[in-house]
Amino acid sequence: MIFARHPLSKIVCVAAAILCAAAQSTPVIDLGYAQYQGTVSTANISQFLGIRYAAAPIGDLRFRAPQPPANVTGVQQATVEPNQCFQASNGLSPTNPLETRATEVISTEDCLFLNVFYPSDSTGTPPANLPVIVWIHGGGYLAGQASAYNGADVINQSNRGVVIVAIQYRLGVFGFLPGAKVKANGALNAGLLDQDFALRWVNKNIVKFGGDPLKVTIWGESAGAGSVLQQVVANGGKTKPQLFRSAITSSTFLPSQYKYNDRIPELLFIEIVTQANCTTAANSMACLRAVDANSLQTSNTQINNDGFWGTFLFVPVVDGTFIRQRPTLSLLEAKVNGEALLAVTNTFEGTDFVDQSTGATANATQYALNLFPDFGPAQADKVGALYAGLGTPLFQENAIQGESIFICPTYFLLNAFNGRSFKGEFSIPPGLHANDVAYYWPTLSTPAFQNTEFINAFAQSFTSFAISQDPNIKVSATITPKWSKWAVGHAEMNFNETAGVPEVQPVKTSDALLERCQFWDSVGSLTAQ
Repeated sequence: MIFARHPLSKIVCVAAAILCAAAQSTPVIDLGYAQYQGTVSTANISQFLGIRYAAAPIGDLRFRAPQPPANVTGVQQATVEPNQCFQASNGLSPTNPLETRATEVISTEDCLFLNVFYPSDSTGTPPANLPVIVWIHGGGYLAGQASAYNGADVINQSNRGVVIVAIQYRLGVFGFLPGAKVKANGALNAGLLDQDFALRWVNKNIVKFGGDPLKVTIWGESAGAGSVLQQVVANGGKTKPQLFRSAITSSTFLPSQYKYNDRIPELLFIEIVTQANCTTAANSMACLRAVDANSLQTSNTQINNDGFWGTFLFVPVVDGTFIRQRPTLSLLEAKVNGEALLAVTNTFEGTDFVDQSTGATANATQYALNLFPDFGPAQADKVGALYAGLGTPLFQENAIQGESIFICPTYFLLNAFNGRSFKGEFSIPPGLHANDVAYYWPTLSTPAFQNTEFINAFAQSFTSFAISQDPNIKVSATITPKWSKWAVGHAEMNFNETAGVPEVQPVKTSDALLERCQFWDSVGSLTAQ
């Protein structure tokens, strides 16, 4: 049984005829391991909240690859937002402690759920073979949740032409504990494996919700966009079966991604072991799996807070299996999954990740050394020279952060899809990281520029691409002019406004920016990207 009425509907109809219509409009979908009952909104959008796609990663499954969920009997209510994964924040330290403490250490997990939304009639009957968007939330691999995103927002912008899936994945130490011992007795990049597992769930089950598994687009913002990049390069670009046909990145996030057993990953492992009181255990992994989750979360929060200001410590690593080499190498070699790419960046991606109170002492050369612990004086001096002409020293630090970690990796990704990619820039002032999110997820926050023409032009770029792999094949008429592919003259589509009037127009990528990106590409072995 794929789709059925709730088994109590006849009883409800006998008990009270007035409730009959409501009961009959409630969809139940059978996934084999469980049946889930969703709800239908007054706008005829069906939603299933909190579908379990993997077993609870607790006990012996902590720090291991995701496993299939257990079979459950009866109809499960998919009407309440799922619990989010344990959260943490980026570093708050004014100096990078990882530079000098090579030997010094300082002292709900059950969250693998996803939400599904699809356009329906009042009975909740699924559509057939619609393109699918899988949304991967951001939050620096330390925070974020599916419940923040109302799939109706994107469905409406698509003219009811897509199915939306919002997934959750393990975060922080729970999802990205690095180190050789994790490799030997667990799973590195468990959070990325969760995403892969969710995509495989979509591949198998989305047809029951009206989606076409051959027309899946993965889309994320910030670490969600970074996750998209990771899935693009996963398995050397040869993931089987093909789990998505296209990818969308909004503010690609590529922090230092060390080999799993490099100095800094091993430092992080030692810190967790120390704070969990597992240093004398005969089997440190077994000890970590036995630690109370709340205690482990306390360490997760503390260690991340101790990181250099604006950086994120528990992030993906090169594990040699799922992520086989530095992502920029895979992109350079065009070893990628997917057929097409839409990538959008914001004008000033780095500002929020630089301490803006340090203007009096800002120094681009020193900042480069703080941001990338493996840099030497030669690389730092080169950074200082490259950014010397860009405004104040604090502005230079903002640009270094934004370009090295968000903007330039986006161009590396675009190049890997050469001739198959589109580039956009979101420039509505102040153009900071995440300022764009409100325009495609307005339920989350209200767009600052309340202009319907602009909102439709920007938001429908994503849905048009997801449906047709080409933003020029529009869901409905918008003010966006013809959008050239990235390979054609380095053309981008700029989304801006002047004096309250939308300005959506093609622009040429700055040659100076591309030159700085060439530098960042050349030092990828030192930035660990």
